[in-house]
Amino acid sequence: MNRVYNFSAGPAVLPEEVLDIAKAEMSDWHGSGMSVMEMSHRGKEYLSIAEKAEVDLRDLLAIPANYKVLFLHGGATLQFAMVPHNLMRGKGTADYINTGTWSKKASAEGKLYGKVNVAASSSDTNFTTVPPQESWKLNPEAAYVHYTPNETIGGVEFSFVPETGAVPLVADMSSTILSRPIDVSRYGVIYAGAQKNIGPAGLAIVIIREDLIGHAPAGSPVMLDYKTHAENQSMYNTPPTYAWYISGLVFAWLKKIGGLGVMAEMNQRKAGKLYAYIDASGFYKNPVEIASRSWMNVPFTLPKEEMDADFLAGAKKIGLLNLKGHRSVGGMRASIYNAMPEAGVDALIAYMKDFASRHNG
Repeated sequence: MNRVYNFSAGPAVLPEEVLDIAKAEMSDWHGSGMSVMEMSHRGKEYLSIAEKAEVDLRDLLAIPANYKVLFLHGGATLQFAMVPHNLMRGKGTADYINTGTWSKKASAEGKLYGKVNVAASSSDTNFTTVPPQESWKLNPEAAYVHYTPNETIGGVEFSFVPETGAVPLVADMSSTILSRPIDVSRYGVIYAGAQKNIGPAGLAIVIIREDLIGHAPAGSPVMLDYKTHAENQSMYNTPPTYAWYISGLVFAWLKKIGGLGVMAEMNQRKAGKLYAYIDASGFYKNPVEIASRSWMNVPFTLPKEEMDADFLAGAKKIGLLNLKGHRSVGGMRASIYNAMPEAGVDALIAYMKDFASRHNG
């Protein structure tokens, strides 16, 4: 069977080269006689996999030495709770920037631990914009400022890194991490679910500045304390070993193709092509203001909702899958993460052109 073009928002497409390596190593990793899935996470074979993955990730993102990298269970959603649990530090209040579904979910968890100040929101534009920072009402005494650089569902992305002074900046980078270079030193915490640009579902990566570790309330469950994981190299209990292994293969693939600068050029070109066609088509529409459009998730609508089923059926016939928009917003959504080849975007545009020509008028 030929590979399809998978536009799923997550779990998402993985590099074919990575899948081929995993296939070759499935039953016998490097002569060990074991699959990675069978290895003890404390054995020398698996420790070498885990250590290399962290080294490669640190290289890709130029992570400073005073940051810990944690490979954890629970996806990004658990981090919605772990961040306030560990970072409130007795201050009792945190700032959140509300730009869509995932930032709203994060702030809802924050309210379980203290006062949440919604310092800015784009609800007045139906979450199709990013509020300019000069309009934000930040609290200089807040424990941290939380934002979501890319909203997967709405296809809204920040074009800037917020300035928060001495207040730690926390970012849910689940759907944008590794898509371009970033300056990690501008953040207190970066966290990301793996299933978009990193690897399989089940893993979350947390990059945290060391001074923010060790502030969980007394009596905290050990698994909710960043200190537990930092002191045990993410192996206090059995981690999601296979997801960690595949993520390491992805990191090595990114380094092989030239790193995040090269990846950024590819991603910008893919997104630029798709938006350019949508805008020029006179048939499809993207609801997001141009300055806030995502490189990773491109929502679009057809002239009539009743065309959606026909569009999706035709796409499926030619191997363009998972284009249906999130149930909360409808329409279509093409998620074009790192592993989506440019040929996939070209194939989508060709199909969109053909569909429009057959249904326009």
